[in-house]
Amino acid sequence: MGALAGLAFCLITAVAALGQTARVRDASTARPHTPPLRHDGVVWSAAFSPDGSRVVTASWDKTARVWDAKTGQPLAPALKHDGIVWSAAFSPDGSRVVTASWDETARVCDARTGQPLLPPLRQENIVNSAAFSPDASRIVIASDVTARVWDARAGQPLAPPLEHEGLVISAAFSPDGTRIVTASWDGTARIWDARTGDALLPPLRHEGGVHSAVFSPDGLRIVTASDDKTARVWDAGTGQPLMAPFQHGGPVLSAAFSPDGSRIVTASWDGTARIWDARAGPLPTPDQARERP
Repeated sequence: MGALAGLAFCLITAVAALGQTARVRDASTARPHTPPLRHDGVVWSAAFSPDGSRVVTASWDKTARVWDAKTGQPLAPALKHDGIVWSAAFSPDGSRVVTASWDETARVCDARTGQPLLPPLRQENIVNSAAFSPDASRIVIASDVTARVWDARAGQPLAPPLEHEGLVISAAFSPDGTRIVTASWDGTARIWDARTGDALLPPLRHEGGVHSAVFSPDGLRIVTASDDKTARVWDAGTGQPLMAPFQHGGPVLSAAFSPDGSRIVTASWDGTARIWDARAGPLPTPDQARERP
């Protein structure tokens, strides 16, 4: 998996083929910034805090962990679940972390102390992702074939489920919090009204399962990552593709925009994370972070 962040524009890679580490790298040179961030199981996701000073990782060792992004040192006790932790993300102000686990819960913890702030948000099946709204008042949780919006303070559902025909792998709010984009193994990403749960556009279709979908920082575009070995950029207002697909040699597990929206990073089972010009088309920039077992 991969994510872009922060002030110095760094790339963090958490590549399942490598097993138990995530790495923070310079996005221009691909050189490591820190020692490996180590777990006792496969690291499946990694994300920066909003200010870029910390990283949170999620692992098959049933924990999420918060690290110093400059030194690679752990900053808080491990955030524990009773099953694989599939994803973890900071709140917009960096004070909280929400984790998603195959123990059928999402959990909200204090990012500095690791203490739980709510009872577990229980689902009826495994939880693949959980993310805060831009104002931190809501959390969208992807579980089984649905995503659902919850009150981040009261721990109660707020809207009807957003339903797919296959497992929902990720869900994310638009920058203004009015829309949600979901990614599913049914081969589609879908855009929804965050308040009513109504579908706003026809599905964004791939030729394989879709692992991730996120809005650009200005909310005008969406990038999706798929088993069909491509990432694709779409117009968030019309659902039309904006350029040729970004091709990898294997399934693409994750894709995200840079903070200014000018670049996209993709992470693939082909063992690479690649950085692309977000507007000029499918030729990657020379920067490329390659990970091998």
